[in-house]
Amino acid sequence: MSNVPWPSDWPTEWQKKPAGEKRVAIMTGGGDCPGLNAVIRAVVKTAAQNGVRVFGIERAFGGLLGNGKVRELTNDDVKDILNRGGTILGTTNRGNPFRFETDKGGRGTIDRSPEVMGKLKALGIDAVISVGGDGSQRISLELVARGINVIGVPKTIDNDLGGTEVTFGFNTAVEIATEALDRLHSTAESHDRVMILEVMGRDAGFIALHTAIAGAADICLIPEIPYDMAAIIDRITHRVRRGTFFSLVVVAEGAKAKGGDVTILETRKGAMPRYGGVGHVVAHEIIQRTDREVRVTVLGHIQRGGTPSSYDRLLATRMGAHAVDAFLRGEESVLVGVEGDRMITTPLDKAVAIEKRVDPKGELVRMARAIGMGFGD
Repeated sequence: MSNVPWPSDWPTEWQKKPAGEKRVAIMTGGGDCPGLNAVIRAVVKTAAQNGVRVFGIERAFGGLLGNGKVRELTNDDVKDILNRGGTILGTTNRGNPFRFETDKGGRGTIDRSPEVMGKLKALGIDAVISVGGDGSQRISLELVARGINVIGVPKTIDNDLGGTEVTFGFNTAVEIATEALDRLHSTAESHDRVMILEVMGRDAGFIALHTAIAGAADICLIPEIPYDMAAIIDRITHRVRRGTFFSLVVVAEGAKAKGGDVTILETRKGAMPRYGGVGHVVAHEIIQRTDREVRVTVLGHIQRGGTPSSYDRLLATRMGAHAVDAFLRGEESVLVGVEGDRMITTPLDKAVAIEKRVDPKGELVRMARAIGMGFGD
């Protein structure tokens, strides 16, 4: 038993862990993502079939640190959540227990990891299922180093996490962005305008590239291929000379000019910088150098919200079930993923070490160039 005092809001019944009983905790951390509830549902249902008790920790580690609560999850708790966006457990990207913020501005931090480990031990947790992206899984590695078994589930619309060919949430984000581009297409053509769609992705251009191909964009700007404004202007003016007076441009939020850097909206101590605004930077340059009318749409968090696609519901369900299966097989400190048609696990440290990015010379980029799409280079 841990020397951490038993929290007053925890039922004393939880202290009575019978011999042989298995317990897992599940949390969702970082930005929200379509499919999180599908993972939670799959974990709870698969665990129930195998006699494993599941405890949900709210707001990432916040539920262990007074910013939320811990609650036992049963089949009744996960009814009718498969198609819901968001997460029933809540989430945060400010809950790192190793550098826990002492104020909202992030100006001061303290290490509260001993509280987290003590409460997990007091609760009798055998493994933590951490559903999160790169930042969450790096925190998981720090817990692993201190003796906590973590089974990671890769969550990010950016699709930039190693150990899996695709992350759940990515498909939904691309579908939403593609629909937006389809709608911009008709209004761009009607008004002879350059329409710029800025999408998420941070340092990976997967959302932008897939959206641009699916939505027939003329130009796609991604972080992996720094752009030259002269090349962008040349392509737009070439289209005008050919009698096509509108252009569709998809811009990843992490795109940058050759020799330049990403466009930052906000910086905060202890947190990753918020990207955004590059669409307006590109628009300004086009307006200055041409006679084209330009409009910018920043899709933002619309890509994260709402109902997950059927593909993401299926993928998230498979990953949640596989996380429990990995725990039951005795695997430790792994990330579940998908490779082709089969579920896999990868050592967590190996998966986190991989920075998955668009290959500038890969098949998708080559195909996009072959059908006439420009990358501003």
